[in-house]
Amino acid sequence: MKFKIDVNSIKFKVCLYFIIFAVLLMLVLWFLQVLFLNTFYVTMKKAKTEKVVTTIEEAYEKDDLSAFYTNMNNLADSVDMTIYITQLGGAPFFASFRDNYPRDYSYEMQRVREEMELKHQTSVQLPIGKGKDSKRMLACGTLLLAEADKPDLIAYVFSPLWPVSTTIEILTNQLAYVTAISLALALILAIYLATRITTPIRNITNSAGKLAQGQYGVVFKGGHYTELNNLADTLTRASIELEKSTMLQKDLIANVSHDLRTPLTMVKSYAEMIRDLSGDNPKKRNAHLQVIIDEADRLNLLVNDMLTLSRMQSGAIVIKKTHFNIKEAVEGILLSYKLLMEEDGYNINLDCRGDILVDADPERMKQVFSNLINNALKFCGEDKTVNVVIKKRGRHVLCQVQDHGVGIPAEELPHIWERYYKASSNMVRSTTGTGLGLSIVKEILSLHKANYGVDSTLGEGTSFWFELDVALK
Repeated sequence: MKFKIDVNSIKFKVCLYFIIFAVLLMLVLWFLQVLFLNTFYVTMKKAKTEKVVTTIEEAYEKDDLSAFYTNMNNLADSVDMTIYITQLGGAPFFASFRDNYPRDYSYEMQRVREEMELKHQTSVQLPIGKGKDSKRMLACGTLLLAEADKPDLIAYVFSPLWPVSTTIEILTNQLAYVTAISLALALILAIYLATRITTPIRNITNSAGKLAQGQYGVVFKGGHYTELNNLADTLTRASIELEKSTMLQKDLIANVSHDLRTPLTMVKSYAEMIRDLSGDNPKKRNAHLQVIIDEADRLNLLVNDMLTLSRMQSGAIVIKKTHFNIKEAVEGILLSYKLLMEEDGYNINLDCRGDILVDADPERMKQVFSNLINNALKFCGEDKTVNVVIKKRGRHVLCQVQDHGVGIPAEELPHIWERYYKASSNMVRSTTGTGLGLSIVKEILSLHKANYGVDSTLGEGTSFWFELDVALK
């Protein structure tokens, strides 16, 4: 298999940048430690020698001869230089030697005096010796002018400028090893870091490929970095949402194909009966047409409920909260049941003491009450009574829809919010309805982030309840 390097990959770029950084760092070290070491060394020596000369001048100016001599001994012990002080006539006054044995500095002192006379200066500095001579040094001289009780002196300071060629050679060998080791470590570190970065990216890419092929619910794994973890978490949530959306689409198609089959079959059957049997019989024809109309109404209601529920679950419907009087809203809903109460003897009672303002979506709340009341009417039992109770409880408003029907078994209560779920007591229900009312109620209340639930006792009835926030003025 042919090996191919992707010059645009993160791994290649990280390795390249680390190597470039290491090379630049090594070049700086080579220039400073090898090429400019001798220059730095001489410059530092000159500055240090000048400082020693200044110290001698200040000490001679303020100290007596005894104290000055003591200070010179201390100064000579603290520096790597030779200090030699003579009188103007040449008689020695003070001498310190850094060598293991005294050395004759007469030649160097003569050169310094000649330089002072030539330049007419009281203080001079000049290098003595050339090339790689082991005796090459920096010689400084300064005239110490005496006061009335002190003699005139000349102070000489000799600082060796030992050749640094040997040091440079040693540093060169060391830097060669340091450079090789540094480049190797830089390459290893670059490969390690690049691998830690690119491996989770490749894993995310592979997972994204599976998602693109329709494998929803894929979990994306991050890496060792916050940005990659955030990216993985975001893609995981996107995968979950896509899976939910796909499941909702499948559910909608399955429900449409299943729940629309019966009314469509009845519509077709009764239409054929009108065509073949009852077309000339007005009484039978009207009865069959009424069945078709009823089934068409049921079909229309079912489609509307399915679309509403699917839109809620997919997030297409957004609630619009506002402040409204919930008592007036429920009273408006009960007006639509007036004909039912008058003709069929149903009683729907509203228990609400005074106006209560809530913070919710008024249209969706009307839908909740309508669905719960319709549900209660199918269970209300022989007394045909449904009670709607609304009361304030702290910062919340408790809403209840109660019936006195057969009740629901405790083990079935968690499932009644599921679409098309039929409890064992549902045999008393009428055939009207879509089986989606409670599912729609659940979705609306969930969008409001409201607490809700159901309490039921067999043989006594059922109470659906939920809480809304009181509108703050």
